[in-house]
Amino acid sequence: MSENFGSPGQIQPLSIGNVVSAAVRLYRSHLKTYLKLALIAHLWIIVPIYGWAKYAAICGLISRLAFGELIYQPESVQTARSHINPRLWSFFRVGYQVSIYLLVIYFGLSIAGVLLGVILGGILGVSAGIIGTIIGVIVMVVPLLLGLTWFYSRWVVAEIPLAVEENINGFESVARSWELTKASVLRIQGVVLIAFFVTLPLVFVLNYIPQLFLVKLERGSTIYGIVYIISLIGSLIGGVFVMPFWQALKAVLYFDLRSRREGLGLQLREPPSPDFR
Repeated sequence: MSENFGSPGQIQPLSIGNVVSAAVRLYRSHLKTYLKLALIAHLWIIVPIYGWAKYAAICGLISRLAFGELIYQPESVQTARSHINPRLWSFFRVGYQVSIYLLVIYFGLSIAGVLLGVILGGILGVSAGIIGTIIGVIVMVVPLLLGLTWFYSRWVVAEIPLAVEENINGFESVARSWELTKASVLRIQGVVLIAFFVTLPLVFVLNYIPQLFLVKLERGSTIYGIVYIISLIGSLIGGVFVMPFWQALKAVLYFDLRSRREGLGLQLREPPSPDFR
């Protein structure tokens, strides 16, 4: 039985903490289903292009299932997949489009940060020493991180409209995310930050620690190969556990954004027509 997340007519706009809490509850209450889908998605990654499209579509599938629970219209995996699969390449386009946007923004912000650092260095002079270096790093790194998270927050639910709304394509889904998030960027940045810290211990243990060991090992050695395989397995396990949480979080964010902007009368599908006799 699905966990009670509250009636659509009763749920009020969510705080930052409540968004994360709701995502955790969704994740825990459907752990087996979400993890199975996440494992399949991560195995598809090894297949270029088509496998990446399958990964993106399964991410959308998990979010659709989570959103259905939030609006009290739960679906089976098979039913949700029948909506997702015909949009396979649209999900790929959304992921590709957002990735390109963020990459361009990253390079732009990096160049701007370096220029600011050089200008600041010229103003302070070489004699500023350690203090000048610290200030220069802050000037370069902080705007980069804030800028990236700002733009990421605008596209954080980019694939969710495609997963749950009718008559929408990939380009429109990305635009829909930009529209829904325009009045809530700072709050979404707070949600993303908290969610990052929630998942950080697991990611650190499974993804980062094995990478640290690899740095000190000789490439091509037997021990390097063993640790490298362990690192790959750890990354896979970490991804399988973390991805469904983020997709549930996006579903909650999307639900909350639509609640704030468009009211709470949300429906996953059109209601069936009356049975005239």
